[in-house]
Order: sequence, then structure tokens, then C-alpha cells
Amino acid sequence: MDFRGTTIVAVRRDGQVALAGDGQVSLEDTIVKSRARKVQRMPGGQVLGGFAGSVADAMTLFDKFNGKLEAKHGNVRMAAVELVKEWRTDRYLRHLQAMLIVANADTLLLLSGTGEVLEPDENVVAVGSGGNYALAAAKALLQFTSLSAEEIAREALRIAASICVYTNEEITVEVL
Repeated sequence: MDFRGTTIVAVRRDGQVALAGDGQVSLEDTIVKSRARKVQRMPGGQVLGGFAGSVADAMTLFDKFNGKLEAKHGNVRMAAVELVKEWRTDRYLRHLQAMLIVANADTLLLLSGTGEVLEPDENVVAVGSGGNYALAAAKALLQFTSLSAEEIAREALRIAASICVYTNEEITVEVL
């Protein structure tokens, strides 16, 4: 069974960070859920997280990330590196199928089980089946408009939804 249907985009502009996700979950060629929530505010309220991939796997990884974040006194970059090291080397965790975006006011990071902790060159990052569409839209909106980070994230997802059949317009946005 092939689960698809996630688009997550994070945008930083003028001291604001917005993380947005669509609500669609598909199983092969069938939409099984339209209003899934794939973005969240982490405990403490200063870090946002979003995921593409298996929900159970992502929740496991978010729990681990929260533990690392607490151990590293809120340092997102250090917590991300520690999570990815464990994710890649742990016999159980390395089989988890998800990609994460974590963000705070200063940092946007993409995390993967292949050992990646990537900070984008620009103030935008996206993942999921419609991620490349949302990324392109957000980059253009950042460059050619004065929209806020929240407005850019929301509009980038709307654009992705108009192109990607695995992305819908049931958008959730979290803002710092």
C-alpha cells in the first residue's frame, strides 16, 4: 500500500515563521482523509514541526525530537543533529518512513532518516508529494511580493493544491 498526500512548507520573513500543511491523506488512488493535521507547535511553544510520510513514524520522531530539544535546552539545531544521528543508527528508528521540518524564529531545518539536517539557503523549505510545487511558489512569493510569512505559506499550499492531486486546500498553519 502506498500512502501519499502531504505537502508541508515553512517560510521565514521579517521575524515571523509560518509552517503550513495540507490535510489530504491518500491510500493508492483513494483519498482516505481530507483534514489531517500534519503541523504542530512543539511543547514549550517556541518550535514548530511538520511531517511528510507515515503518521505513526512521524509522531515517534517528534516525541524523540522533543526529548532532544529538552536535553539541549531548546537549541533546535543541536536537537536536530542528535535526533538524526539516533534515527540513522538505531536499529528500530532507521526503518521509520518520514521527513520532518522543524523551525523556530531563527532556524528552518529539514530532517531525514538518511542523515540529513539541511538548512535551506533561502528562507523556505518544503517536503511531500506537492513539496516542490509549494517550494517554487513560496520562493517566487518571497522574492516578488511583500506578503507575510503566513500569507506566503498559505498561498504556496493553495498553488501546490492546484497542481498536485495528492494535495488539498484544507490548510493548517502555525506561526511563530
